[in-house]
Amino acid sequence: MAQEGVNFVTGQAGNIGGEGGPSAKQLEADHDAVLLTTGATVGRDLKMLPGRDLNGVHLAMQYLHGSTQALLDNGGQVDKTWRQGWKASDGPDWRGGARKVPLDAAGKNVVIIGGGDTGNDCIGTAVRQGAKSIVNLELMPKPPPTRSPATPWPHWPMMNKVDYGHEEAANTVNGGADIRQFSVSTKEFIGDGNGNVKEMKVVDLEWTHVDGKMQNKEVPNSERIIQADLVLLALGFLGAETSISEELQVKIERGNFAATYTKTPRDFRTSNPKVFAAGDCRRGQSLVVWAIAEGRDASKVIHKYLTA
Repeated sequence: MAQEGVNFVTGQAGNIGGEGGPSAKQLEADHDAVLLTTGATVGRDLKMLPGRDLNGVHLAMQYLHGSTQALLDNGGQVDKTWRQGWKASDGPDWRGGARKVPLDAAGKNVVIIGGGDTGNDCIGTAVRQGAKSIVNLELMPKPPPTRSPATPWPHWPMMNKVDYGHEEAANTVNGGADIRQFSVSTKEFIGDGNGNVKEMKVVDLEWTHVDGKMQNKEVPNSERIIQADLVLLALGFLGAETSISEELQVKIERGNFAATYTKTPRDFRTSNPKVFAAGDCRRGQSLVVWAIAEGRDASKVIHKYLTA
């Protein structure tokens, strides 16, 4: 992208507003148009559960970001030396900032809550870091092995699939058996007395269709305890980070940057006449193909806006 003429300007923290980089208001003042494509990065949490504040319970992206940064700090060497890459004595990180100790699954009982792509990436990363055991908890029931009559073409086929992380974990730490447990709800994180998570209390769910909607209830006498030294919450995303929208006075709707999308020349415009928004930060968590398509469409709209 740089070779194509894109100029990347960031602060030392790797984002707008970081030390050495411009503020959002400076970008607005120095340019005729600003396009926000920041993604939907606010992760869904379990803040109300007892024990959520224990050490070892983290949002999934904290884990994935740290693991990737550790590799970058180590010159991209994907080998056993990555754990030394974050040492402060080795100098700054790959973006020029202070190095941070990454979360490490080595030798730990790892539990990933959530069955999407982010959860699968956590599973694969934990396998490669040398986790002792890995359990993947999914709130919803196990999908059927083939396309369900409830999801005919062209709807997305709700079928049970085995992704790379599931396969690697099953073969590496679970004797070939699936690590996933479906229709399970987490009730409590249990500590070791020193502020660290040690166990989790979970319960099985029974799902039924009521008035066309899926509803669940706890299965009596199904509560149980599972071991957990590292818990990763991969529960999806609620919307975009709002700090930049507040600075640019962009309206928020349902956690996203409110922008028109009506197949007209005014598409992607926010409440700030100089600011446009596209991709996940506008539509919510979605597929990368949608982000690419919206980025292209938004560039055409902005071109017309600038040349009008």
